[in-house]
Amino acid sequence: MGTLALAAKITHVPSMYLSEFPGPNFGCREAAINGHKEIDRRCRALGVDTIVVFDVHWQVNSEYHINCGPKFGGTYTSNELPHFIKNMPYAYPGNPALGHLIADVANEMGVKSRAHSDTTLGLEYGTLVPMRYMNADQHYKVISISGWCDWHDLTESGRFGLAVRRAIEERYEGTVAVFASGSLSHHFADNGRAPEFMHKVYDPFLEQVDRRVVELWKAGDWQTFVGMLPMYAEKCWGEGDMHDTAMLLGLLGWDRYTAPVEVVTPYFGSSGTGQINAIFPVTPLPV
Repeated sequence: MGTLALAAKITHVPSMYLSEFPGPNFGCREAAINGHKEIDRRCRALGVDTIVVFDVHWQVNSEYHINCGPKFGGTYTSNELPHFIKNMPYAYPGNPALGHLIADVANEMGVKSRAHSDTTLGLEYGTLVPMRYMNADQHYKVISISGWCDWHDLTESGRFGLAVRRAIEERYEGTVAVFASGSLSHHFADNGRAPEFMHKVYDPFLEQVDRRVVELWKAGDWQTFVGMLPMYAEKCWGEGDMHDTAMLLGLLGWDRYTAPVEVVTPYFGSSGTGQINAIFPVTPLPV
Protein backbone atom coordinates (compact mmCIF):
# COMPACT_ATOMS: atom_id res chain seq x y z
CA MET A 1 0.00 0.00 0.00
CA GLY A 2 1.82 3.08 1.25
CA THR A 3 5.54 3.83 1.12
CA LEU A 4 7.96 5.02 3.76
CA ALA A 5 10.29 6.80 1.38
CA LEU A 6 12.76 8.62 3.63
CA ALA A 7 13.72 8.79 7.31
CA ALA A 8 16.08 11.24 8.97
CA LYS A 9 17.35 12.70 12.22
CA ILE A 10 17.30 16.48 11.82
CA THR A 11 18.22 19.62 13.66
CA HIS A 12 15.74 22.38 14.45
CA VAL A 13 17.99 24.87 16.26
CA PRO A 14 16.29 28.27 16.54
CA SER A 15 19.50 29.98 15.44
CA MET A 16 18.60 28.77 11.94
CA TYR A 17 15.77 31.29 11.89
CA LEU A 18 17.87 33.91 13.67
CA SER A 19 20.56 33.50 11.02
CA GLU A 20 18.21 34.85 8.36
CA PHE A 21 18.35 38.36 9.79
CA PRO A 22 21.08 41.03 9.71
CA GLY A 23 23.31 40.98 12.76
CA PRO A 24 26.23 39.11 14.28
CA ASN A 25 24.68 35.69 13.49
CA PHE A 26 23.60 36.39 9.93
CA GLY A 27 24.27 33.34 7.75
CA CYS A 28 25.76 31.27 10.58
CA ARG A 29 23.43 28.29 10.04
CA GLU A 30 23.75 28.05 6.27
CA ALA A 31 25.00 24.45 6.44
CA ALA A 32 22.05 23.32 8.55
CA ILE A 33 19.55 25.12 6.32
CA ASN A 34 21.15 23.67 3.20
CA GLY A 35 20.89 20.23 4.81
CA HIS A 36 17.15 20.72 5.18
CA LYS A 37 16.88 21.86 1.59
CA GLU A 38 18.76 18.76 0.41
CA ILE A 39 16.42 16.49 2.38
CA ASP A 40 13.49 18.36 0.85
CA ARG A 41 14.94 17.86 -2.64
CA ARG A 42 15.16 14.13 -2.06
CA CYS A 43 11.65 13.93 -0.64
CA ARG A 44 10.24 15.65 -3.72
CA ALA A 45 12.18 13.32 -6.01
CA LEU A 46 10.69 10.35 -4.13
CA GLY A 47 7.12 11.66 -4.46
CA VAL A 48 6.56 12.29 -0.74
CA ASP A 49 3.11 13.71 0.00
CA THR A 50 3.27 13.87 3.83
CA ILE A 51 5.98 14.57 6.39
CA VAL A 52 5.61 13.13 9.89
CA VAL A 53 7.74 14.85 12.55
CA PHE A 54 8.62 13.40 15.95
CA ASP A 55 8.88 16.75 17.73
CA VAL A 56 10.75 16.92 21.04
CA HIS A 57 9.34 20.39 21.71
CA TRP A 58 5.88 18.92 22.25
CA GLN A 59 5.87 17.70 25.83
CA VAL A 60 3.29 15.17 27.01
CA ASN A 61 2.86 13.37 30.32
CA SER A 62 0.65 10.44 29.31
CA GLU A 63 0.12 8.42 26.13
CA TYR A 64 1.42 9.24 22.63
CA HIS A 65 -0.23 12.14 20.83
CA ILE A 66 -0.60 12.94 17.15
CA ASN A 67 -1.43 16.44 15.94
CA CYS A 68 -3.17 15.80 12.63
CA GLY A 69 -5.36 18.84 12.18
CA PRO A 70 -6.59 19.54 8.64
CA LYS A 71 -4.48 22.69 8.40
CA PHE A 72 -2.06 24.72 10.45
CA GLY A 73 -1.37 28.42 10.33
CA GLY A 74 -0.43 31.40 12.41
CA THR A 75 2.46 33.46 13.70
CA TYR A 76 4.84 31.74 16.11
CA THR A 77 7.07 33.11 18.85
CA SER A 78 9.04 30.65 20.98
CA ASN A 79 8.22 30.90 24.68
CA GLU A 80 11.58 29.21 25.36
CA LEU A 81 13.79 31.48 23.25
CA PRO A 82 11.64 34.46 22.18
CA HIS A 83 14.72 36.44 21.19
CA PHE A 84 15.65 33.73 18.65
CA ILE A 85 12.26 32.92 17.11
CA LYS A 86 9.70 35.72 17.11
CA ASN A 87 6.81 36.52 14.82
CA MET A 88 7.53 33.66 12.43
CA PRO A 89 4.58 33.11 10.06
CA TYR A 90 3.61 29.60 8.97
CA ALA A 91 0.90 27.79 7.02
CA TYR A 92 0.81 24.07 6.14
CA PRO A 93 -1.86 21.52 5.24
CA GLY A 94 -2.39 18.59 7.60
CA ASN A 95 -3.29 14.93 7.10
CA PRO A 96 -6.03 13.80 9.51
CA ALA A 97 -6.53 10.46 7.76
CA LEU A 98 -2.94 9.30 8.24
CA GLY A 99 -2.85 10.61 11.79
CA HIS A 100 -5.84 8.49 12.78
CA LEU A 101 -4.40 5.44 11.02
CA ILE A 102 -1.23 5.79 13.10
CA ALA A 103 -3.24 5.98 16.32
CA ASP A 104 -5.36 3.00 15.31
CA VAL A 105 -2.35 0.78 14.63
CA ALA A 106 -0.52 1.91 17.78
CA ASN A 107 -3.53 1.17 19.96
CA GLU A 108 -3.96 -2.23 18.33
CA MET A 109 -0.33 -2.92 19.28
CA GLY A 110 -1.01 -1.95 22.88
CA VAL A 111 0.71 1.44 22.70
CA LYS A 112 -1.86 3.92 24.00
CA SER A 113 -2.12 6.78 21.52
CA ARG A 114 -4.52 9.53 20.50
CA ALA A 115 -4.93 11.38 17.21
CA HIS A 116 -6.16 14.98 17.41
CA SER A 117 -7.77 16.29 14.25
CA ASP A 118 -10.57 18.42 15.73
CA THR A 119 -8.21 20.56 17.75
CA THR A 120 -6.71 23.99 18.32
CA LEU A 121 -3.29 22.45 19.01
CA GLY A 122 -0.58 24.48 17.34
CA LEU A 123 2.78 23.30 16.03
CA GLU A 124 5.99 23.57 18.03
CA TYR A 125 9.29 24.74 16.61
CA GLY A 126 10.72 21.25 16.31
CA THR A 127 8.26 20.98 13.43
CA LEU A 128 8.04 24.63 12.35
CA VAL A 129 11.77 25.24 11.83
CA PRO A 130 12.38 22.35 9.41
CA MET A 131 9.10 22.99 7.61
CA ARG A 132 10.19 26.58 7.02
CA TYR A 133 13.08 25.35 4.89
CA MET A 134 11.42 22.27 3.36
CA ASN A 135 7.80 23.23 2.94
CA ALA A 136 7.41 26.97 2.41
CA ASP A 137 5.29 26.28 -0.68
CA GLN A 138 2.99 23.92 1.26
CA HIS A 139 4.03 21.03 -0.96
CA TYR A 140 3.71 18.47 1.85
CA LYS A 141 0.99 17.69 4.32
CA VAL A 142 2.32 17.76 7.89
CA ILE A 143 1.72 15.63 10.98
CA SER A 144 3.45 16.41 14.27
CA ILE A 145 3.86 13.77 16.97
CA SER A 146 4.79 14.42 20.59
CA GLY A 147 8.44 13.53 21.08
CA TRP A 148 9.10 14.91 24.56
CA CYS A 149 7.70 12.02 26.57
CA ASP A 150 8.46 12.59 30.24
CA TRP A 151 6.97 9.40 31.71
CA HIS A 152 7.43 6.96 28.85
CA ASP A 153 9.81 4.08 28.19
CA LEU A 154 12.24 4.31 25.28
CA THR A 155 11.41 0.76 24.23
CA GLU A 156 7.72 1.64 24.08
CA SER A 157 8.59 4.67 21.96
CA GLY A 158 10.38 2.26 19.63
CA ARG A 159 7.15 0.26 19.37
CA PHE A 160 5.26 3.45 18.62
CA GLY A 161 7.70 4.10 15.77
CA LEU A 162 7.00 0.63 14.43
CA ALA A 163 3.28 1.43 14.54
CA VAL A 164 3.91 4.52 12.42
CA ARG A 165 5.61 2.39 9.79
CA ARG A 166 2.90 -0.24 9.80
CA ALA A 167 0.23 2.43 9.42
CA ILE A 168 2.05 3.88 6.43
CA GLU A 169 2.85 0.63 4.67
CA GLU A 170 -0.26 -1.40 5.49
CA ARG A 171 -3.09 1.14 5.55
CA TYR A 172 -2.12 4.41 3.87
CA GLU A 173 -2.32 5.17 0.18
CA GLY A 174 0.59 7.52 -0.27
CA THR A 175 4.27 8.26 0.25
CA VAL A 176 5.65 9.52 3.55
CA ALA A 177 8.87 10.85 5.06
CA VAL A 178 9.49 10.68 8.81
CA PHE A 179 11.86 12.93 10.75
CA ALA A 180 13.15 12.71 14.31
CA SER A 181 13.54 16.40 15.08
CA GLY A 182 15.93 16.80 17.99
CA SER A 183 19.53 17.12 19.08
CA LEU A 184 22.18 14.69 20.22
CA SER A 185 23.54 15.94 23.58
CA HIS A 186 21.41 18.79 24.85
CA HIS A 187 23.00 20.80 27.65
CA PHE A 188 22.47 24.49 27.02
CA ALA A 189 25.00 27.13 27.95
CA ASP A 190 24.66 28.38 31.50
CA ASN A 191 22.72 31.59 31.94
CA GLY A 192 24.76 34.63 30.98
CA ARG A 193 27.26 32.61 28.92
CA ALA A 194 25.17 31.89 25.84
CA PRO A 195 27.17 33.99 23.32
CA GLU A 196 30.41 32.09 23.94
CA PHE A 197 28.65 28.77 23.24
CA MET A 198 26.80 29.87 20.10
CA HIS A 199 28.88 27.47 17.98
CA LYS A 200 30.16 25.11 20.67
CA VAL A 201 29.08 22.03 22.59
CA TYR A 202 28.75 22.59 26.34
CA ASP A 203 31.47 20.20 27.48
CA PRO A 204 34.23 18.13 25.79
CA PHE A 205 32.77 14.97 27.33
CA LEU A 206 29.43 15.58 25.64
CA GLU A 207 31.06 16.34 22.31
CA GLN A 208 33.23 13.22 22.42
CA VAL A 209 30.26 10.98 23.24
CA ASP A 210 28.24 12.59 20.45
CA ARG A 211 31.05 12.08 17.97
CA ARG A 212 31.36 8.43 18.97
CA VAL A 213 27.61 8.04 18.50
CA VAL A 214 27.85 9.51 15.01
CA GLU A 215 30.59 6.98 14.21
CA LEU A 216 28.31 4.15 15.38
CA TRP A 217 25.55 5.52 13.16
CA LYS A 218 27.88 5.77 10.17
CA ALA A 219 28.99 2.18 10.76
CA GLY A 220 25.40 0.94 11.10
CA ASP A 221 26.13 -0.45 14.57
CA TRP A 222 22.60 -0.04 15.87
CA GLN A 223 22.83 -2.91 18.31
CA THR A 224 25.51 -1.04 20.26
CA PHE A 225 23.69 2.27 20.01
CA VAL A 226 20.32 0.91 21.13
CA GLY A 227 22.05 -0.73 24.09
CA MET A 228 23.58 2.56 25.19
CA LEU A 229 20.59 4.77 24.34
CA PRO A 230 19.00 4.98 27.83
CA MET A 231 22.27 5.92 29.52
CA TYR A 232 23.24 8.25 26.66
CA ALA A 233 19.90 10.06 26.92
CA GLU A 234 20.31 10.42 30.69
CA LYS A 235 23.98 11.34 31.02
CA CYS A 236 24.14 13.60 27.96
CA TRP A 237 20.83 15.33 28.61
CA GLY A 238 19.25 13.97 25.42
CA GLU A 239 16.60 16.33 24.10
CA GLY A 240 13.16 15.04 25.01
CA ASP A 241 14.98 12.08 26.60
CA MET A 242 15.68 11.10 22.97
CA HIS A 243 12.24 9.60 22.45
CA ASP A 244 12.29 10.99 18.91
CA THR A 245 15.36 8.86 18.18
CA ALA A 246 13.78 5.79 19.77
CA MET A 247 10.70 6.28 17.58
CA LEU A 248 12.88 6.65 14.49
CA LEU A 249 14.77 3.45 15.25
CA GLY A 250 11.55 1.57 15.97
CA LEU A 251 10.35 2.71 12.57
CA LEU A 252 13.44 1.18 10.97
CA GLY A 253 13.95 -2.06 12.88
CA TRP A 254 15.29 -1.10 16.34
CA ASP A 255 18.48 -3.00 17.23
CA ARG A 256 18.14 -5.20 14.12
CA TYR A 257 18.46 -2.23 11.80
CA THR A 258 21.86 -2.38 10.09
CA ALA A 259 22.07 0.44 7.53
CA PRO A 260 24.72 3.15 7.90
CA VAL A 261 23.46 6.73 7.94
CA GLU A 262 24.32 9.35 5.37
CA VAL A 263 25.40 12.57 7.06
CA VAL A 264 23.95 15.54 5.19
CA THR A 265 25.03 18.28 7.60
CA PRO A 266 28.10 17.31 9.65
CA TYR A 267 27.92 17.38 13.44
CA PHE A 268 28.07 20.90 14.88
CA GLY A 269 27.66 22.71 18.18
CA SER A 270 24.85 25.19 18.77
CA SER A 271 24.21 27.05 22.03
CA GLY A 272 25.94 24.21 23.88
CA THR A 273 24.05 21.37 22.16
CA GLY A 274 25.17 18.77 19.59
CA GLN A 275 23.38 18.81 16.24
CA ILE A 276 23.27 16.94 12.93
CA ASN A 277 21.21 16.29 9.79
CA ALA A 278 21.48 12.63 8.83
CA ILE A 279 19.45 10.38 6.51
CA PHE A 280 18.67 6.89 7.80
CA PRO A 281 18.21 4.61 4.78
CA VAL A 282 14.85 2.86 4.74
CA THR A 283 15.36 -0.91 4.49
CA PRO A 284 12.89 -3.81 4.81
CA LEU A 285 11.92 -4.54 8.38
CA PRO A 286 13.69 -7.62 9.77
CA VAL A 287 11.43 -10.66 9.87
